[in-house]
Amino acid sequence: MTSESHATPALDVLPDAAAVAAHSAALLAADLEAAVAARGHATLAVSGGRTPFATFALLAAAPIPWRSIDVLQVDERFAPRGSDDRNSARLARAFGSLATNEPDIFHWMPVDEEDPRAAAQRYAATLEAIAGEPPVIDVVQLGLGADGHTASLFSEAALAAVTATVALVPVVHGWPRMTLSLATLNAARNIVWLVTGRDKRAALARLLAGDTSIVGSAVRRSRARIVADRAAVGP
Repeated sequence: MTSESHATPALDVLPDAAAVAAHSAALLAADLEAAVAARGHATLAVSGGRTPFATFALLAAAPIPWRSIDVLQVDERFAPRGSDDRNSARLARAFGSLATNEPDIFHWMPVDEEDPRAAAQRYAATLEAIAGEPPVIDVVQLGLGADGHTASLFSEAALAAVTATVALVPVVHGWPRMTLSLATLNAARNIVWLVTGRDKRAALARLLAGDTSIVGSAVRRSRARIVADRAAVGP
């Protein structure tokens, strides 16, 4: 294993989910501002799930140069347009007026396409156009499932790697999915995990221990920060 595999992610423990949202929004804003200052442009890849939406509502209100930032998706379900099962629908609500007033900075996965492989190839091209070839995303925000998965990476064996950067996933919890590949996540300059709730306690302990039996542990551990509430960390 590499030294990056052995590295211990930084862990910020906050008293509750509201504090996690405030702290993580400040961290993401600082990372994005630093990227814009360094390179004139920044990229942020965001996940679905319940945990990050309060964070994104606060982040959207942050006085940072949004017109120099592109927002990408970590994963998406091939659910019908308008369905609340789509991450993009809930993410757009979380970002609120920013998503309404600056729609061009948001790059939703094209799950309306009839051919999933063509959709994955199209999003791979979007990634390269925005974040380089191979793409290097400035900040990736990840969540952690109670089973230890992250993004829509439930099992490497289940992935259909359409490109090196974007993969398709068979039906999981009702829907086929599109996800950024593990290689793309691991190429990011910064990774911020958001983990809240007692139901994540066992998975978080395994992630912190580097338990290779969970998918989350395959994500690079250096330059990664975990922001968790006390319920997820335990006493």
